[in-house]
Amino acid sequence: MNFDEWAPAYETVLTDFGFDRAADERARDLLADLASPFDPDRLAAFDGATVAVAGAGPSLPDEADTARDADIVVAASTAADVLADRGVAVDLMATDLDKNVETAVSLSERGVPVAVHAHGDNVPAVRSAVPEFDADSLLPTTQAAPTGPVRNFGGFTDGDRGAFLADHLGAADLRFPGWDFDDDAVDPMKAKKLDWAERLLYWLETRRGERFAVLDGRRDDIEPVP
Repeated sequence: MNFDEWAPAYETVLTDFGFDRAADERARDLLADLASPFDPDRLAAFDGATVAVAGAGPSLPDEADTARDADIVVAASTAADVLADRGVAVDLMATDLDKNVETAVSLSERGVPVAVHAHGDNVPAVRSAVPEFDADSLLPTTQAAPTGPVRNFGGFTDGDRGAFLADHLGAADLRFPGWDFDDDAVDPMKAKKLDWAERLLYWLETRRGERFAVLDGRRDDIEPVP
């Protein structure tokens, strides 16, 4: 997905949440100053692969085998820790640095790519954490227009950004362990973000001509992305 395709959805996200585009762009520019270009050849194994995009929901411990059986595993935020506890190796982590930064840094130091996302609310985390990463393993991302080494593959939350990235890289099949759209334990802001994640996955499966099992029984109630 290129930014022109993503931009209408991004505009709707900004309006729906009341986010400031300029703040996103300032965060993106800071990340661009701190990061180096990422070598896309390091992700060549995604092409044609079965990719599990693991969410950090409460169902993940019971669904870890879905990740274990995939060719490639993308972990959203703390899903990386849950999978590690169950002996499942992660091939890429997606994070906006709001949790388990130590895990992200450690993965990068071991040569695991980490897609680090900058947005208007995480400038202090970007400034403090990004220099700690192994530079070659940091894939810088934004939800605004890309610039310099900072890329935009589409997506909004850690999990759906991981799915859009896998799609961009040519994944043949996407699976979604640990996704819990109706998690009653989350606060209202997180619930709204989960709603958007669901909408974006629905958009992605439509673009791919694929049906994601995680959306079965839910599609009739999903508001399409503009």
